[in-house]
Amino acid sequence: MNLQTLQQWLKGGSGYLSGLAAPLLVLAVLALMVLPMAPWMLDAFFTFNIALALVVMMVAAYMRRPLDFAVFPTVLLLTTLLRLSLNVASTRVVLLEGHTGPGAAGAVIEAFGHFLIGGNFAVGLIVFLILVVINFIVVTKGAERIAEVGARFTLDAMPGKQMAIDADLNAGLIDEKEAKKRRREVGDEADFFGSMDGAAKFVRGDAIAGILILLINIIGGFSIGMLQHGLSVQAAANSYILLAVGDALVAQIPGLLISVAAAMVVSRVGSDEDLGKQIGLQVFDSPRVLGMTAGVMGLLGVIPGMPHAVFLTFASAFGALAWWLAREKAKPAPVVEEAGPPPSDGEASWDDMQPVDLLGLELGYRLISLVDKTRQGDLLSRIKGVRKKFAQEVGFLPPSVHVRDNLELKPSAYRITLRGVVVGEGEVFPGMQLAINPGGITTPLIGTPTTDPAFGLPAHWIDDRQKESAQIAGFTVVDSETVLATHLSHLMQVHAAKLLSRTETQELVDHVARLAPKLIEEVVPKMVSIATFQKVLQLLLEESVNIRDMRTIIETLAEHAAAGVTDAAELAKRVRVSLSPAIVQQIYGPAKELEVIAIDPGLERLLVQALAGNNGTALDPGVADMLTQSAAQVANRQEESGIPACLLVPDNIRSAMARLLRRAAPRLQVLAHSEIPDTHLIRIGPILGGAAS
Repeated sequence: MNLQTLQQWLKGGSGYLSGLAAPLLVLAVLALMVLPMAPWMLDAFFTFNIALALVVMMVAAYMRRPLDFAVFPTVLLLTTLLRLSLNVASTRVVLLEGHTGPGAAGAVIEAFGHFLIGGNFAVGLIVFLILVVINFIVVTKGAERIAEVGARFTLDAMPGKQMAIDADLNAGLIDEKEAKKRRREVGDEADFFGSMDGAAKFVRGDAIAGILILLINIIGGFSIGMLQHGLSVQAAANSYILLAVGDALVAQIPGLLISVAAAMVVSRVGSDEDLGKQIGLQVFDSPRVLGMTAGVMGLLGVIPGMPHAVFLTFASAFGALAWWLAREKAKPAPVVEEAGPPPSDGEASWDDMQPVDLLGLELGYRLISLVDKTRQGDLLSRIKGVRKKFAQEVGFLPPSVHVRDNLELKPSAYRITLRGVVVGEGEVFPGMQLAINPGGITTPLIGTPTTDPAFGLPAHWIDDRQKESAQIAGFTVVDSETVLATHLSHLMQVHAAKLLSRTETQELVDHVARLAPKLIEEVVPKMVSIATFQKVLQLLLEESVNIRDMRTIIETLAEHAAAGVTDAAELAKRVRVSLSPAIVQQIYGPAKELEVIAIDPGLERLLVQALAGNNGTALDPGVADMLTQSAAQVANRQEESGIPACLLVPDNIRSAMARLLRRAAPRLQVLAHSEIPDTHLIRIGPILGGAAS
């Protein structure tokens, strides 16, 4: 029979005996209590009891987590019943046949009575009492307390663990099968610690029963030996008390092993290692600790009157172990050479697939110096600053920027990618300065004409010697790292909605949960799923609305989700109204009088009829083209005059108008009437569709 066949047999795959193990053990317990047993049968059962206790303790020592031995409470009950039934059976034999000599109850009890305690029942009583004190006062009491506290904390933590599983499921981090598995593990863990809390009482009761059974055997043996068999006090003591003490020790030693196993199970802290490896790694892994121990042992060993040989031997052993560990830890980590591709047939594999960077920056070979700290390149520090500023202004931490070289680019060119798609590119020249014309400056510069890659303003690449004169003339002069970092920052602002992936959304939820746990746990994902929450935030970011005020956003979502609103677009509309003071301040600053662009009343009625509820599908293409061109012209004139370009429209067409005008006038803000705070005044400026436009 091989190992696999044996495992199948133990699981019940090839017979019914494995399923009958527990019932047979219960029947054996009843038989031991009721039927008289021959001494050789008692020897067999006592030996089996000791072996079973050793097996249970070894399983407890090698398990990795408590649930690996989930059947332990039942095993604890059955082993306790087996020991008590053996006590009953042995008591019957001792009292009936004890007058015949020390071997009346079998060889095992005789061996424990003579070999372990030297045939002296007084020594046996003392040894038994010490074992009972160790078992009852130390091991059992501690295990019982740990089981009680473990059960209480496990039950208290169940709702939080269930919510964490639901959150991972809603976030898409796990599937339904994994969620069911984790829920089952949480339930099994609660059941296990609850059972252990009660099963610890078995061990305690067993220790008390051992004392009482010993007293009963001594009193009963004296009475039967002297009254029924006419033995003297000395003869009765040598026969019955020696047998009673041997019987008690035979039962108490397995009981102590089971108690230790119970303590090991309930005191086990989760780890990927078994108990022996865990102790070795955590106790004997510090050269400093072992060295100090060796020093103290050595000092004790040289004190006059102390056993020098023993102390100095252990001091030398600990010192040698400390020296060896220190030398091993000082060795450099072995360099593992990456195995090249096997010289096989060159078949493709999954390792050939490279994940797409969410946000990437590709550099030509001349720009590598910008990220080389040995050559004073501080581009990486600038990128860290860009991410930090983005998080402070927009309201979430963007993904890391993956910087790599690309030999396909021009030497001084760079490329910014979003999910593998190029969203921006340009060219910078290390060691030169970019002089940007903010507008209206006619002073000529000696340099290479170009445009600012971030905002498209006219600029010149100039030498460092012209930097001061260009600044005096009014140019904005920046170095190559600043040009590249500014371009990256601008594109991150423009594509903020696409940067908010499911991962960033979950991290944002976790961050808010640490600051306001009650606020987030009642809304996300209970009332609003992670997917809907992400979509609402993306709709806000698409129109340059920052999401820093997360408290207001979540409170608004809770209010309207409770009323039955589940559509992300409608929820985003309600959130915009709640964030209107911040939106207006983001556009106009602290001004209380807002100059807005309005729509001609006739055109407005036409737009309401065409756009309300139709997402712009009913709008005539000619009207749409005229509207986008007019909006772009008006927005440019407003910006040139230093006034924010903001269009005021009715609530029911705001979303459709924002989508319609986004491409033609990306910096034009579209506000609804309900998004103007009561504390602000409106002043009508240019009119779209009228003569003024």
